[in-house]
Amino acid sequence: MSPESRAIFEEWSPPIFLTTTLALSAIVYTRGWFAIRKTRRALFPKWRLIAFLLGLAVIWIAIASPLDGFADALLSAHMVEHLLLMSFAPPLLLLGYPAVPLLRGLPRIILIPVLGPVLRFKGLRRLGHFLVIPLVAWFAMNLTFLGWHVPAAYDFALEHERWHEVEHLLFLSTSILFWWPLIRPWPTSARYPGWYMLPYLIMADIVNTALSAFLAFCDRPVYAYYLQQPNPFNISPQSDQVVGAVIMWVLGSLVFLIPAVFVTLKLLRQESALRV
Repeated sequence: MSPESRAIFEEWSPPIFLTTTLALSAIVYTRGWFAIRKTRRALFPKWRLIAFLLGLAVIWIAIASPLDGFADALLSAHMVEHLLLMSFAPPLLLLGYPAVPLLRGLPRIILIPVLGPVLRFKGLRRLGHFLVIPLVAWFAMNLTFLGWHVPAAYDFALEHERWHEVEHLLFLSTSILFWWPLIRPWPTSARYPGWYMLPYLIMADIVNTALSAFLAFCDRPVYAYYLQQPNPFNISPQSDQVVGAVIMWVLGSLVFLIPAVFVTLKLLRQESALRV
């Protein structure tokens, strides 16, 4: 390990609040998963438990592990952090069908008097249904993605830790909205939206590709933060920017295009079954 990497590991300490929150979420979900398996075993196979816990682990790796220290020094590491938060953790969490297990896993002393009135509030349910309308979810995620990559916003987040945390929270939450119409976690209606899920994914890939191409082919470093801060790895900001753009371009495109293939196969099977 290089001295620069060793220094980041030595300075790193796990954030107590986030680590505790993720650990408690894992305990609550696991408790609820075992409870609901008693009546809906086929709906909650073991892989759903693994997917949800892996999603929590990906969040921890992205913003609580030493990766966060590398992301402060390297744009390329920052892009990996964003990919984990927006493209890997949300689908894993949703594949765990989290809503009911999380509720079932909570102690009744919290569930009934505290969350009960909130869950019965019709306005909140209407808001939830509105936010996962595909058009709303698509714009929420992509505008958040583009907005925080505007140079002024990007630099501001890195210079102000609290706003950096807000950025991470918005990336994660809007990406959960984006992936919701695709995965439709139970007890969401099982009726699949249809063929417009393909342009939904492809247009998101175009947004990612446009930003990646701009960063890759720009003839100067876009983000002033990396010019003002000393780079311990002796990598030029321009080279680091190109590497980060390639990571976004290649992995980001795969994240959208591979699900597009699965959606196509699913819809073709549905149409074939209807013809029989």
